Amino acid sequence: MTAGTRFGVVLLPQERWPQARRRWLRAEEYGFDHAWTYDHLSWRSLVDEPWFATVPLLAAAAAVTERIRLGTWVASPNFRHPVPFAKDVMGLDDVSEGRLLLGVGAGGTGFDARVLGAPPTPAVRTRRFAEFTALLDLMLTQPMTDHVGEFYEAHGARMLPGCVQQPRVPFVVAANGPRAMAVAAKHGQGWATFGPSMPDDEGQPRRTVAQAQERWWRGLAEMVEQLEEVAREAGRDPATLERYLNIDGAPVFSLESFAVLEEGVERAAALGFTDVVVHWPRAEGVYAGSEAVLEEAASRLPQLRTLGR
Repeated sequence: MTAGTRFGVVLLPQERWPQARRRWLRAEEYGFDHAWTYDHLSWRSLVDEPWFATVPLLAAAAAVTERIRLGTWVASPNFRHPVPFAKDVMGLDDVSEGRLLLGVGAGGTGFDARVLGAPPTPAVRTRRFAEFTALLDLMLTQPMTDHVGEFYEAHGARMLPGCVQQPRVPFVVAANGPRAMAVAAKHGQGWATFGPSMPDDEGQPRRTVAQAQERWWRGLAEMVEQLEEVAREAGRDPATLERYLNIDGAPVFSLESFAVLEEGVERAAALGFTDVVVHWPRAEGVYAGSEAVLEEAASRLPQLRTLGR
C-alpha cells in the first residue's frame, strides 16, 4: 500500500473513447492511486452535453490500464437495480483483474432521480439505499441469492464465478448524514463524501470566498465526528473505515492552484482522510481549470502524500 495519503481523480464521461482513452492512461502514468467516473445518466449543468455510460467506459479503461484502481463516483438506486448491476460489478472486477472500487450512494434529487418517474421522498430514498447496498453485498459474496424486500426482489439470482477480489469488491459508501453513515459503517470498506453542502444564507451578508472555505472545513470536521460516533454505535472501530474526500466539494476548486490543493490535502489528512479525490480540469463551466496544475500536482505527489501526517 502507498504510504501516506492516496490520490484519485474523477474523469467525467464526456469524451468519445479515443480522447478519453488518452486521459485514463495519463491518470495512471501520473501516479494516481485511483481514477473514477460519475455514474449518472446525465448531470446537473451538463445535462445537454455529451455523456457516456459508466460500465462500458470503466471496462474500456480497465482493459488499457494495468495498475490504477478504477471506480464509480457513485452508483445509486436512482436508476440501477442491484441484481443486474451486481453482474456488471462482477464483470468490471474481472476485466480489471481486481482493481475495481465500488462507490455507492443514495442518489441525489436531480435528473437521474426523476428520469424514470417521480422521485422518492428523502426517507424512502434512504431506506431504498440501505436495501440496495445490503442486496449488492449479499449477491457479491455468495453464488446464489434469494431476497424479497421493500424495494427489490431476487429469485435464484446467480453470481458465478464471483469476484476476483475476495470476499467481494470493496464498497466506498457516500454518506453525509447519520442514516447513510450507518450503511457505510455496516457495509463499507470506505466512506466517501463531498463534504457539507453550502446553501446560500438569505438575508445574511455575503461571505467572502475565504470565509465560505473556512465554514466548509468546519462543517467537514463535524461530519467526521458524526461518522466516528455512528461507527462506534454500530460496533465498528472508526479507524477501520477508509475515508475518501472529494475535495472539490469545497467552495474553491482544488486545482485552482497548487497552493490551494496543498492546503486542502494537509487539512484533509489532519482530519483523518486516507484518500483525496480531485476532478480532471474542464475547459469551461463546472471544474474549469488548467491541466498544468494537474500536471504539477502529479509531479509532486510524493510531497503531497506526507502532508498532515
